[in-house]
Amino acid sequence: MQWESIPTKSGQEKVVADKINAGITAPKGFKAAGIHCGIKKSRKDLALIVSEYPATAAAVFTLNKVQAAPVLVCKKHLSESSFFKAIIVNSGNANACTGEQGYVDAFTMAAETASVLGAETEQIFVSSTGVIGETLPMEKIVNGIHKVVQHVDEGEYQSAAEAIMTTDTFSKSYDVTFSINGFEVNIGGIAKGSGMIHPNMATMLGFVTTDAAIEKNVFQKMLKDTVDKTFNRITVDGDTSTNDMVIALANGASGVSVEPNTSAYEVFEEQLYSILKKLAIDIVKDGEGATKLIEITVEGAQTDDDAVKAARTVSLSPLVKTAIHGEDANWGRLLAAVGYSGIEFDPDKFEIEINGTPILKQNYQVTLPIAEANKTLKPKEIKIVLKLNSGSGSATYWTCDFSEEYVKINGSYRT
Repeated sequence: MQWESIPTKSGQEKVVADKINAGITAPKGFKAAGIHCGIKKSRKDLALIVSEYPATAAAVFTLNKVQAAPVLVCKKHLSESSFFKAIIVNSGNANACTGEQGYVDAFTMAAETASVLGAETEQIFVSSTGVIGETLPMEKIVNGIHKVVQHVDEGEYQSAAEAIMTTDTFSKSYDVTFSINGFEVNIGGIAKGSGMIHPNMATMLGFVTTDAAIEKNVFQKMLKDTVDKTFNRITVDGDTSTNDMVIALANGASGVSVEPNTSAYEVFEEQLYSILKKLAIDIVKDGEGATKLIEITVEGAQTDDDAVKAARTVSLSPLVKTAIHGEDANWGRLLAAVGYSGIEFDPDKFEIEINGTPILKQNYQVTLPIAEANKTLKPKEIKIVLKLNSGSGSATYWTCDFSEEYVKINGSYRT
C-alpha cells in the first residue's frame, strides 16, 4: 500500500447527506477487515483498520489508574509519531494486568502489523478488549495479523465492527457525508461496549476515520471536546475500565482542510459529534441486560457543571435504574439522587417530566396517580427531564435500566 501526500483546501461548508452504509471505511483511503484468529471459540476477534495515506491522529484514553498494556503503547506512539498507518485490535483478551509480558505483547502486535504494512512500529495503534489478567495467545494473534491484512477492503467495514465486540449483542457502526466548499467529506466510526461502562471512558473502544485533513493538536482538542459530550456522558454500571480508548485518524484524502476558527471547523465538529453520539447511545442500548434506554436531562441548574454532576449521579443510581426497569415512577429516588450529587439547589422548586408528562411540580405537587405515572415508563426509550429552576445550566446523560440479566451476565463472564 503506497503512502501519498494529499493537497488540501479549506472553505465553506454544507451538510449534504447522512448515511449508515460503510462505517469505518466510508472516508476515502481507508480499508478494514475483521477475522477469527482463535482467541475466541468461534466469533471474529481480530480487526485491522488501515489508511492508504499518512494520517494524523487524536486519542483519548481511560482515566483508570490501572491501564492495560495497549493503552500504554498507544500513548507512547501518539507522542512519538506525527503520522499513522493503522489500528490493530483484538477482542476476547484485554491484555490488562499482565506486567512486562503484556507490554511486550502489545508492542509486538504493533511491530508485526507495521512489518506487514511496510510502516514504522510507532505508526500503529494497538487495542485490546476482553478478560483482564490473562496473557495474549501471541502465536494466534501474529498468524492472525498476517491473515487479516489479506482481507482489508472498503467493503469489510462490517467484519471489522464485529471483530471488536465482546459481550455486545450487535455491532455499532455509523458514517456521515457532508460538504465543505463544495468538496465531499466523510466521517466513519465503529465502537464496542456493553458492560463496565462509565464516563471517563468505559469498557469501550471507539475508532473514527475521516478523509479531511486536520492538524494533530487541532484534532486532539476537537476529539476531547466531543468525547466529553458523548462517550463521557454515558454509563451502564459505574465501572471505568482499564482498556478504554477512542482513536481518530484523519488522512486528508478528500483534499479538504479543517482549520480552527472557521465555519468548516464548526460543521466538521458538529458531524463528528453526531457520529460519536450515535455510537455512545448504541452502547447504552446494548448495556448488559438492558431493556430500556434512559435519557436524563437536567435543566435549570446553577451551572452546566452542576447539571453534569446531577445527571451523572441520577444515571448511576441503582435505585433509579431498578425502578425504571420495574416501571415504577418513584420520583423520590430521582429527587434523592440529585440531593446527594453535591450541587446546590432548592428542593421545593424541583420538577420532573417523564416522556413529556409532568410527574412532579414545584412544592412536591404530584400530578398523576401512581398507576398513571407508571405508564410513562412502559416504552423502551425513556426521557426524563429534571427541572431545578435555579439557573441556566443544563446537561444530558444516557444510561439504561438494571435487570436480573445484568447479574447473570457478569456473574458468569469468565465461564
